[in-house]
Amino acid sequence: MNDTIIATQELTRRFDKLLAVDRLNMQVGRGQVYGFLGPNGAGKTTTVRMLAALISPTSGAAWIDGIALGNEANDTQIRRHVGILTEAPGLYDKLSATDNLRFYARLYEVPNGEIEARVQQLLQMMGLWERRADKVGGFSKGMRQKMAIARAMVHRPPLLFLDEPTSGLDPEAARLVRDFIETLRSEGGTIFLTTHNLDEANRLCDRVGVFKQRLIREDTPANLRRQLFGRRVEVQLAQPLTEQQSATLCELPFISDLQPVANSQHPTISISLSDPEAQNPTLVRKLVELGADVQFVTPQEASLEDVYFSLVNEGEAAR
Repeated sequence: MNDTIIATQELTRRFDKLLAVDRLNMQVGRGQVYGFLGPNGAGKTTTVRMLAALISPTSGAAWIDGIALGNEANDTQIRRHVGILTEAPGLYDKLSATDNLRFYARLYEVPNGEIEARVQQLLQMMGLWERRADKVGGFSKGMRQKMAIARAMVHRPPLLFLDEPTSGLDPEAARLVRDFIETLRSEGGTIFLTTHNLDEANRLCDRVGVFKQRLIREDTPANLRRQLFGRRVEVQLAQPLTEQQSATLCELPFISDLQPVANSQHPTISISLSDPEAQNPTLVRKLVELGADVQFVTPQEASLEDVYFSLVNEGEAAR
């Protein structure tokens, strides 16, 4: 089985003079949650609409589960092959929750004998089973969002595009959606997630791509943090180091940088290390030899937010 479910080659989309997506080259592995991160107006929704065969690219190519984007027969097959949650979920307000899902199940050619069980499963999963007979027009924004996710999943697509799935949801509903995403991944599904919630992306995504008209960089969140900011530890001490102690400590070959931590309640230093797990014991022994009293050694990691803004600024500088 091919491990790549999305592949693009120089994928480009223009709207008159506006270049929305610029020569996108990307691969997304099967069974991953891939976070597609970027500011408003970056071209994320345009990319999703191209990959879901809702609009055509201006140039370039893309393959969805091995199916080439670009001709009507293939595009129809792709649209049946994916689920998509957009900013405008397209529900029928005068129909009940059950009838909405039944309608879309038939539209996606779900076998008649499977429709009722699938509708019940999705409404129960989304916490909407007790409201199954109610018209969707009376649902809250959070309930409508959950209905839209259920609609996108009614034909059990192997690839699901979610565009800001927790936007505007209360904490309980947002947690339910996150749990749903993790369940899908555990079952082998692939989720292409656009979100402005960087904490959510850090928790859910196997890989992330930072995008603004073009793909600036992609990797796992942990690798991006290390590539951009290295790895550091904070060492809390009983007393501040003297200049001589600091100078001697910096002679250790694996220490590339040592800085005092400002505004700390206790004397604390931040140290850059290439491999903290291997080097921390030597570091602590050296501090003790120098007469320092070590109270705590704590890993210090840049946040995904730090990574995001650094890469967006990098992308701006490269334009």
